[in-house]
Amino acid sequence: MQSGATIMNTVMLLQRRTCIAIAPILLILWSATASAVNDEPPVPSSRLIVQTKGDIRVTVAVPSASETRTIFGRPLYKQNVQPVWLKIENLGEEGVWFLPVGLDPGYFTPLEAAYRHHVGSQAKNDAMDRQFYNSGMGMLVAPGNARVGYVFARLDEGTKAFNVDIATSDGTESMTFFVPVPGLRIDHQKVDWKNLYPSDQIAEYDNLPTVVAALEALPCCATDKKGEGSADPLNIVVIGELNDVYRAFLRAGWDETETIHGSSLLKTGISAVWKGEYRYSPVSTLYLFGRGQDVALQKARDNIHERNHLRLWLTPMRFEDKPVLVGQISRDIGVRFTTKTITTHKIDPDVDETREFLLEDIAYAQGLAKFGYVNGVGAAPMNAPRGNLTGDPYFTDGRRIVLWMASEPTDIAEIVRVDMDVTAD
Repeated sequence: MQSGATIMNTVMLLQRRTCIAIAPILLILWSATASAVNDEPPVPSSRLIVQTKGDIRVTVAVPSASETRTIFGRPLYKQNVQPVWLKIENLGEEGVWFLPVGLDPGYFTPLEAAYRHHVGSQAKNDAMDRQFYNSGMGMLVAPGNARVGYVFARLDEGTKAFNVDIATSDGTESMTFFVPVPGLRIDHQKVDWKNLYPSDQIAEYDNLPTVVAALEALPCCATDKKGEGSADPLNIVVIGELNDVYRAFLRAGWDETETIHGSSLLKTGISAVWKGEYRYSPVSTLYLFGRGQDVALQKARDNIHERNHLRLWLTPMRFEDKPVLVGQISRDIGVRFTTKTITTHKIDPDVDETREFLLEDIAYAQGLAKFGYVNGVGAAPMNAPRGNLTGDPYFTDGRRIVLWMASEPTDIAEIVRVDMDVTAD
């Protein structure tokens, strides 16, 4: 089996060779398909994000559900269709082309998106087809010109993360975007990250032994609102700038979490009864440092009963001038009844396996720079497990995994394992 690095290098080589091979064919077709500036469909809003790389400038926006309905006259979100608005400006002297598969391998063609919303007479459907087709994003961008349009992607709420890949005769340029999409009440949006701690309470660490001692001195577990009881074990530590942490998880396919309110509870209930998928379902609140989690993230599987989810709290610690977060991760494997909360998710008792899943998941998404392990949870063997607040048993080797998030995509072969078995002076 090839390593992650070998696979990635092979893919990049094939992309480069493919771009070079198809360039002459596309250039032959250029005069028949490329225009100076295609007719511009309406811009969804003022929430525009711009990136420039070399001679390519890309502007993107993602309309909300209500904005989408205004633009297209149909509730696209209800059919799992999310239009992404693009403007690609070619400032160079050679033609380039946009690769929509990089944005979403499962994207819908304009006519496919229109067909999902066909209603009424043939004349109305034909008019809809023309509207969607004319709004679509073409591929070829002539030198010194621009192309504007929509890619009809699959639905992502909260924050939409995607790549815009541009092929040139020399290879491929790629830009990664993280675009907020209005509509969900996301838990971490209400956190005042800069003012969680007074400056005189923040402890700075600049050497490994002292930070290891501080991490091992953290509580073993989260608690209830009163600061009592022993909830899930705090088995993960994340070090990195908050934007790098956020983007690493999104790039790895983790979803944000809605706050608990009427609509989210209703969607949770419907999904639970029908075993549907609700990617942003609320997560119950656990407590550390006198407050509930600052952010919860989840990776849904087949249905709401089965997911990986984690909670993170910003600590009053910084290591080598980087924020330090501590949290817990567990895997929901079903739902059971309880006298405390009527129903609750049942977690996989092997919490270490889920901890290791997170390591691999972030590594394969190229979001990890370094990792290591510290103690602090306290060992609990399989034949003598501990329990969380809802009575679920779990066993563990007692260690926390420490993840340093990468500020730039990092090949899996370049990830460093840090020996954290050190003693402070």
